[in-house]
Amino acid sequence: MKIQIIIDGRMVQVEQGTMIIEAAGKAGIVVPTLCHHEAIKPYGSCRLCIVEVVQNKQHRLVTSCNSPVDNGGMEVFTDTAGVRRIRRSIIELLLARCPDVPVLQTMARQMGIESSRLKKKNDKQCILCGLCVRFCEEVVGVAAIGLANRGTEREVATPFKTGSAVCVGCGSCSYICPTGCIEMVPDKLDPRLRSLTMGSLSLPSCNNNLQCDSCTTDQEFLDEMKLAVSEFRNLAEKTPS
Repeated sequence: MKIQIIIDGRMVQVEQGTMIIEAAGKAGIVVPTLCHHEAIKPYGSCRLCIVEVVQNKQHRLVTSCNSPVDNGGMEVFTDTAGVRRIRRSIIELLLARCPDVPVLQTMARQMGIESSRLKKKNDKQCILCGLCVRFCEEVVGVAAIGLANRGTEREVATPFKTGSAVCVGCGSCSYICPTGCIEMVPDKLDPRLRSLTMGSLSLPSCNNNLQCDSCTTDQEFLDEMKLAVSEFRNLAEKTPS
């Protein structure tokens, strides 16, 4: 069933259940994302596709890649000041994790950020978007890699971090990776075969010797995040029922 919604003031007609990010695309509105791909199921890990939804006079912040359009008189705002502020905070965190990744640098500049104020001890190239894992499982159908561990130790790896017996060497994980973290290279033991490798990056040194609890930069960043969330909550509470 086709229904109508309003996105940034534009009336759009889509099938009920269409994800907001796809409905926005139909209206010619680009919503930034790093973890979304039309070939696989929505995941919502990068949070960059966050938008503001007004429905039944209630305001909500949702990830547009896994939030479907329904028939409840939905209106979507993809570029409000509050949404932009939260996206900038997210991209700044990602840039701190992966300072040399071109796609993150480009997105940060588009949002008015030249470099991240935050400095972390261990630099990563992987942003844990899960694209490679999900594509290997859902499209290739072999599940040669997966997300292992929890919290700050979360990483993409093969089972038990050993050579995968099911990997077909197709290179799909390398192709779909948004940061260029995964590469297919000739196997050291048998050049006729290919294996996966995860690159390493340089990271600027921390000005506060990694003492995050007493870092004014970290505190400034957290205060900005709290302010953005507080402003949105105040808006939602002031909306008449």
